[in-house]
Amino acid sequence: MSLNCNEINVILDELSLEGSFIQDIIQPGYDTLALYTYAAGEAKAVIICTAQNSCRINETRRKISKNEKPLRFMEFLKSNIKGARIVSCRQIGLQRIIRMELSHGDDSFLLYIRLWSNAANVILCTPDNRILDTMFRRPKKGEVSGGTFMLSEDDAGSADGTAQKKPRVFPVRDFCELGEQAATLSFNQKVDLWYTEHAESLSREALLAQAEKWYVRTKSRMNGALEKLLQKQKSFSEAERLKHQGDLIMAYSYLFDGTPRDGKFLECDDYETGRTVQILVDFTKSAHENAAVYYENYKKARSGTESLEHDIELARRKLQKLEKLYNDILTEKNPVRIEQLLRKDSSPRQQQKKAHPGLDYTVDGWYILVGRDADENDELLRHHVRGSDMWLHVRDFPGGYVFIKFRPGKTIPLDILLDAANLAVYYSKARNAGKTDLYYTQVKYLRRAKNGPKGLVLPTQEKNLCITPDKKRLERLDALRQEEELL
Repeated sequence: MSLNCNEINVILDELSLEGSFIQDIIQPGYDTLALYTYAAGEAKAVIICTAQNSCRINETRRKISKNEKPLRFMEFLKSNIKGARIVSCRQIGLQRIIRMELSHGDDSFLLYIRLWSNAANVILCTPDNRILDTMFRRPKKGEVSGGTFMLSEDDAGSADGTAQKKPRVFPVRDFCELGEQAATLSFNQKVDLWYTEHAESLSREALLAQAEKWYVRTKSRMNGALEKLLQKQKSFSEAERLKHQGDLIMAYSYLFDGTPRDGKFLECDDYETGRTVQILVDFTKSAHENAAVYYENYKKARSGTESLEHDIELARRKLQKLEKLYNDILTEKNPVRIEQLLRKDSSPRQQQKKAHPGLDYTVDGWYILVGRDADENDELLRHHVRGSDMWLHVRDFPGGYVFIKFRPGKTIPLDILLDAANLAVYYSKARNAGKTDLYYTQVKYLRRAKNGPKGLVLPTQEKNLCITPDKKRLERLDALRQEEELL
């Protein structure tokens, strides 16, 4: 249950934040913010929670843990209002919106804290209500950077903190369920103690509802992608029929004697079924040319079928991992852990910062790095590999650099070397050249070409390797990489 408007006023009266300085700001989660204030020798930790059914502001004595990675809004507040003086802090009328005036040197700010369930937000504005940033961005309501924070007429009329209409009847809870200790506690302490005991169950319910929506949406998308792959596989299932039709054309090649014929179909007896069949052909071409068309389509269908089998298997494994993750969320009791699981899987891939450029693969404990262009090659060489790491590159073709990270006391197995070699060929101009030569050596035996283009190196003590690209090996590597991304 969230705080009502009268409870918020009691909280603010006890806090008496006017004249305090904001010494630090911590955001432990997406829905929680903590302001560490100091005034007249007294430090206070003020927690602001915007979670559904748990919206509140109160002083807390509990330790507030930092997030594993600094969150955007916290970093923005730190850069703007850390060290600011709180000029005033009051509720706007009885609207459960707190207006905090801040002064930081020559700059002034307004921090609005709206404690509405399902619509809570913390918004930093300029004195004329121009939004600088928000805890939650809601474009449809104009609550984005550069927008204007709008108050209703009733809210605006009471911006000085006094109620302009008859107070609504919302009782201030006595929290008698806390027992005898409640009589000796301030209202802030009662609120902090009550939510310490109950907020976890409240926030867990909200997170599970969020998880269910995410699970249904994600599963529907994955099932749709799998269904498309299965339909495509069905369309390729006639590959053998294409080959058989090519064989029939060759069996009746004597009919393609250059004599003009009516129609576009070859009518003949199928030696497998004994039935008469019709095959679409071009009688202006030879039997070999007509059969070649069917054989080529057969090869494409076979190749497509093999790739689809790989994609279908990967799609099914993704669905299995989704089910496992959702079951883990359902059985998890800690709301913080639930939020972390949701955040890990639902964050957009493009927002996840890479530790290095290019691609990486982990195969049987061996770590492989792949640069795909001159910039990535140069960056990997400068900052991400060492002298004992192995370097591979195709001969006589431009392309990416591939590195196998050194493992003390280990010799690179042939299979790992072939994996790296296939990646080097695939990410080069030799991709479709068939049999390809590569050379490999340790990074310490590379030297940069003087006045050469970016990333260009000259190897010494290199060894030669000749391979024919292996499509199945590349598919296996791709599957391993995608599995790692799912973890």
